[in-house]
Amino acid sequence: MTELTKLTIASARDALRKGEISSVELTGAFNAAVDGGDKLNAYAHKTPEIAGAQAEAADARLKSGDAPDLCGIPLGIKDLFCTEGVASQAASRILEAFARNTNRPSPANCSATAL
Repeated sequence: MTELTKLTIASARDALRKGEISSVELTGAFNAAVDGGDKLNAYAHKTPEIAGAQAEAADARLKSGDAPDLCGIPLGIKDLFCTEGVASQAASRILEAFARNTNRPSPANCSATAL
């Protein structure tokens, strides 16, 4: 199969549905790509453990046949959106220690509908 990080969302979705790839594999490929781009400073807070747990849940849902279209597709969330357990600083030093204990609507809706 082609390099996983080069797949379109539609191609990745189709491969997930056919069982050609797993969300754990796809998420692992994107986590590796994020790690490989550290010098770009594109991610303020990397959460591979959260992504891995969500990928496992997505794989289970895909196997059950009860999965919405984006289930299993990795997603990066900008740090200006409050996400449970992740610092949300909106690229501001003033907010460096600000961590939410709940999701705000955008990340919560992504998690609820994609998983």
